[in-house]
Amino acid sequence: MRLLEISNAGEICLTKDFVHDHPPRYAILSHTWGIDEVSFHDLKDGTAKNKAGFSKIRFCADQSRRHGLQHFWVDTCCINKESSAELQEAINSMFRWYRDAVICYVYLADVSRPAHDADNAHETPAWEAAFRKSRWFTRGWTLQELIAPSSVEFYSEEGVCLGSRNSLESIIRDITGIPVKALQGSSLFSFTISERMTWIKERETTRGEDMAYSLLGIFDIQMPLLYGEGRESAFDRLLEAIKRAGDLPLPVANDAAFDSRSWPTTGRCFVRILDVN
Repeated sequence: MRLLEISNAGEICLTKDFVHDHPPRYAILSHTWGIDEVSFHDLKDGTAKNKAGFSKIRFCADQSRRHGLQHFWVDTCCINKESSAELQEAINSMFRWYRDAVICYVYLADVSRPAHDADNAHETPAWEAAFRKSRWFTRGWTLQELIAPSSVEFYSEEGVCLGSRNSLESIIRDITGIPVKALQGSSLFSFTISERMTWIKERETTRGEDMAYSLLGIFDIQMPLLYGEGRESAFDRLLEAIKRAGDLPLPVANDAAFDSRSWPTTGRCFVRILDVN
């Protein structure tokens, strides 16, 4: 994996590619993409600071230094997406990269909490309504970014800490439907395939195939990416990979959408379930 490094002077640069699974301690960023993100090539050619998305990279760098970390990872610019081989490796390794990070910073561009605001213990925080409606909770890729890391902290658009996954777990459970045990780090194998599949039901991805690809880490599966195959075919292949791993899908109790009598052995079943309102 390729990381970003903070120099003593506060400059940010790309590191070498760590190829032997022994990277230094690092932080990792989770966010929703905007229209002017910093790419791998922007960092290479020195134009990164001209992009609006550089503010998130600077935010992550500053937070990393506060936690005593010199390295951090950001998905927009640490992957050379023009290399199909590198993109394949990155997506198949993404869950592990989030899991192995010291801490994950979730930057919520649509949640405001100025630094001078103080929460009243007897009142609902002013930012909570926006937090519950944040676009971050609707994206497919952020599912693994919520579950995989050992430590997750949420920040407002101003860079003010809103709380951790632990301190906000009851709110996150209400928003996502993900059991608290999963948020607390219980083995994902303690949840059925069907249960885990419901966690992405209300989420979406820009490309249809990514609905399946974003679940690879949730099911501990690796498989080739075939952009252009469509969502149903991607789910077909995901299910086949799950079956080969010996982890067969089981219906969720008391959920008509998962009636075992109509459960076909194809990924198209998953797609139909995801489309149930």
